[in-house]
Amino acid sequence: MARSLDWRTALERWLKPFLAALEHPSRQAMCPLYVAGLIGPGDRKSTQPMAERLGLPSHDALHHFISAGVWNAAPLEAALLREADRLVGGPGAWLVVDDTALPKKGRHSAGVAPQYASVLGKNANCQTLVSLTLAAGEVPVPVALRLFLPESWTSDRVRLEKAGVPEGWRAPRTKPEIALAEIDRVLAAGVRFRAVLADAGYGLSAPFRQGLSERGLFWAVGIPRQQKVYPADVQLIFPVAGHGRPRQRHIPNTLSAAAETVLAEADWRQVSWRRGSKGRLSARFAVRRIRVADGPPQRIGDGGGQHMPGEEAWVIGEHRSSGERKYYLANLPASASLRTLAAAIKARWVCEQAHQQMKEELGLDHFEGRSWTGLHRHALMTMLAYAFLQHERLSVVAKRGKKARRPATRTEPARRTPRHHRAPAASEPGVATRTMSALPTMDRTAAA
Repeated sequence: MARSLDWRTALERWLKPFLAALEHPSRQAMCPLYVAGLIGPGDRKSTQPMAERLGLPSHDALHHFISAGVWNAAPLEAALLREADRLVGGPGAWLVVDDTALPKKGRHSAGVAPQYASVLGKNANCQTLVSLTLAAGEVPVPVALRLFLPESWTSDRVRLEKAGVPEGWRAPRTKPEIALAEIDRVLAAGVRFRAVLADAGYGLSAPFRQGLSERGLFWAVGIPRQQKVYPADVQLIFPVAGHGRPRQRHIPNTLSAAAETVLAEADWRQVSWRRGSKGRLSARFAVRRIRVADGPPQRIGDGGGQHMPGEEAWVIGEHRSSGERKYYLANLPASASLRTLAAAIKARWVCEQAHQQMKEELGLDHFEGRSWTGLHRHALMTMLAYAFLQHERLSVVAKRGKKARRPATRTEPARRTPRHHRAPAASEPGVATRTMSALPTMDRTAAA
């Protein structure tokens, strides 16, 4: 029981900046209880079983707090961004854009519809949350979860009103548009990161890539193999017209080609990007400096309609040991090494780890209400719980590191303490296995 009291006390202490944003005493009392219910023992993390395990007389107070109470989540979201930046933010961090599906029955819960669920690998009735995760090495901290509304919802005002969807979110928005809006919120909060990473679901969107560049951000994204690109040295020329009016617009002096074609004859090299639990992780990669064919569309001679050359970037191919090939674009500097590019595109996996852990350990997909507000508040509490666990584990890692570095005798001069805590790097063994298992296991033992 002492261990259980220890983490509950640590949680209440860590939550103080968040509770100040809630202002009202009843909400300040309910927030720690809800987060503790998510972290604590039990397979189901909806309000009724959590209330029973917390020893509350009923689940009404928890339900009111998460679904019906009148309070603004924005200050808590801002506090989460500050805490995530403190934990893992910095020039070596990544901001990973992805989405995660929450399987759901019925048709009345906000955003639920038949759509592709990555967790199931097929179309299913589910809700889809666009996610942003700040990560350093193998340490992810989710900072945004925002519901995507399919067309079947945005075109049905009655459904939107019944689910309590705010007016500002009722207009159709693509997932990349939602992601850009959340990135703006992250940037406004001053969160530090090196580049934005995303899979092909976002990378195939030219407005998404262009939006990142317009914000002055580096990015590395997946693309379909058919994505068209130009050589980096492509030139715009005025073609000589054999007859008729002179040409009014430039055209490229060569046609664009698919990324797959451009890299087919490239030099493929074996590259290792980090050490995993079973040794070094590696695959074969090929890169070319190109210009993306995502400019304005234009008819180009016999080639028909094509997009004009856009931003200069890297096109990257990955040949996995399974035989599968993947393709990526990155606007990282022209001086970036192949290993740097490979490490960037492979750093995205930590967000999938975080999604899985939030569902399996913290009940992200256990919310039983139907409202937009309740779902987003539950998701926010889940992210707070996850951030607290990462805070606790990074504290343990830092303490162990200090003990390990303490010399038996003073044979070396003392080093200056770093100004900011450094998150464990990808090459440090054992970090991933510590990220979510220790504290939940401890909770179950203590509660027993």
